[in-house]
Parts: sequence; structure tokens; C-alpha cells
Amino acid sequence: MKRIQVGIVGGTGYTGVELLRLLANHPAVEVKAITSRSEAGLAVADMFPNLRGIYDLAFSEPKLDVLSKCDVVFFATPHGVAMNMTPELIEAGVKVIDLAADFRIEDMDVWESWYGMPHACPEIMDEVVYGLPELNREKIRGARVIANPGCYPTAVQLGFYPLLKEGLVDIDHLIADAKSGISGAGRGAKVGSLAAETSEGFKAYGISGHRHLPEIRQGLEIMADAQVNLTFVPHLLPMIRGIEATLYGKLKSNISQEDLQKLYEETYAQECFVDVMPANSLPDTRMVKGSNMCRMAVYRPEGGDVVVVTSVIDNLVKGAAGQAVQNMNLMFDLEEDAGLTQVALMP
Repeated sequence: MKRIQVGIVGGTGYTGVELLRLLANHPAVEVKAITSRSEAGLAVADMFPNLRGIYDLAFSEPKLDVLSKCDVVFFATPHGVAMNMTPELIEAGVKVIDLAADFRIEDMDVWESWYGMPHACPEIMDEVVYGLPELNREKIRGARVIANPGCYPTAVQLGFYPLLKEGLVDIDHLIADAKSGISGAGRGAKVGSLAAETSEGFKAYGISGHRHLPEIRQGLEIMADAQVNLTFVPHLLPMIRGIEATLYGKLKSNISQEDLQKLYEETYAQECFVDVMPANSLPDTRMVKGSNMCRMAVYRPEGGDVVVVTSVIDNLVKGAAGQAVQNMNLMFDLEEDAGLTQVALMP
């Protein structure tokens, strides 16, 4: 069987090494190139000792003539990189999966206002598919360019989806109270990411505006087929991996706790990477650490008119690299869980 030839642009960050970790056990993949302008020539195993004996590769310059020989290229880069290389890659017949935000926002004016730069290739946006498999599986199968969802948006959208598709909540009063481990800030050296700055503390950030807000709002509006009013507040947790999103909505009907549980179970019954836990469960980020799973639970506290959903993912796996591999599997007609059957780490 011919193996899928993979290139990774931006391999020195957390999502880059996570892609390498997952693809190392993929039965149908061969990583042909991994790029880094700053580390070109350095052996991958010298930067990431956990990959010793796994990859005989060195970082290289991101050259189009090399990447154009791949079947698929992942961009594990800051925003603004993928959009400058994607048109030439797809012209060469290469499929692209961008783990950054270059293709996530459909409205170019909105994208440019949040990211502070002109978009380099708005002409290809019509064929971009938003890579949330649970909602867009069939479109992903035929896509040439995938906008891999952000970590917060994945946890929030999957949690709200059953409520919005059934029109059960007031879309003018949605709240997403979300928390992330420090790896979500990336691998770059920043004072705010130092252990002495983050340990033994817990804080909100981005309250006045976070770049994931327009992405989440866009997704929820597609589900609801109407404009939504969303309050999104992210928080930084003193841990490395994981996202927990607590979601609140005001119910429009007197649906019971039992029927809410049934709705969630039926919505995700066929999904290999969404686990609706039994009633009265409390999902913990440790339940998904290192895996591509999203686990969630739904509550109607004290029989009141507010529904509460708690949704947990590993921000580096289902929130980034794992979901990207899941999208690749769909694009190449492979088993959706190929290379993604890792069991979560405990403790």
C-alpha cells in the first residue's frame, strides 16, 4: 500500500511535535519533510528526545519544491504563514491542513480586523472547509484545504451543538466559561508562560476580546441559523495540557434532565471521539490527556431554566494535532481513528 507522503511546516512548536508523535504510529503515513527556518539542519531527535529512534529526519527550510512533492502538508505555524504558501501547494495537487487561524473565519473583514493584516489569498476561501468532523464530515472528505478548528472553539462548539440544533436555548444569552493549560500559549519563551508566573495561580484573560471569539460565534451561528449573543471568557490554568469549557444556556422549554441526557447521547452515538458521560458525571481534563477524545456531561441544576454543559479535551490533540490527523484520515478515505487510538494518560 502506498503511504501518504506528509510534510509539516513549523515543526518546533508543541503542535508540531504532537503531530510527529501521533503520525509515528499511523499505519498509512510517511513524514517526508518537517521545516523550521530557525532550526534548519538540526536533527528532530536532538530537539525532541522522545522521538529518538522514531524519525531519521532533520529540520529543513520550508521550500515549495520539496513540499509540493507531498500528498498533504500540515501548517503548525503562527497565523499568516499558511495563507502565503497554500495557493501554490494546492495548484501542485497538495492538500493543506492549517492548524492556525488563516482560514477559519469566512468574513475577510472580520478576519483582518482580528489579525491585523490583509489576507493573502481570499480567492481560495470558497473551497476551504472548516475541519470539525462531527459537523462537516462529508465536506471534509472532498476538501483540498482544511481550516483546523482552534482548541477553545472545538470544546465549546461540540458542547453547544445538540442544544442549538434542536433550538432548545435562548441564543441571545449564551455563555462559555473556558479554561486552558499553559501549552495553549505556545512554546515560545514568554514571561507570562514561566512556571513562576503561572503555578499556584488562576486567572481570566482576553475578557474584552479573544481571537477565538469570532470563530466560535461563527460556528454557533451556523448551527442556530441565526445571530447569537455569546459571552466567552477564557482562563489560564496552572497545568500543561487540557481544556475545560463550562457552557450555560437558558432553556426555552421544560425539557427534563433525562431528555437532555438522551439528546446528547443520541447526537453523538456514532462519534468515535465524543463521549457523552452518564448523568451526574464530572468530566476531568485528566480523562482525555494525550487522547483525541472530547468528553462531556449535561446538567439541568435543580430543575431550573439553565442548562449547563461541561466539555473537556486535550488542547494539543483534539484541540489541534489530533483533530488535524482525524481530518487527514477523512480526506484520504482512511479509517477515521487511524493513528488516534491512544488511551488517555492516568494519572
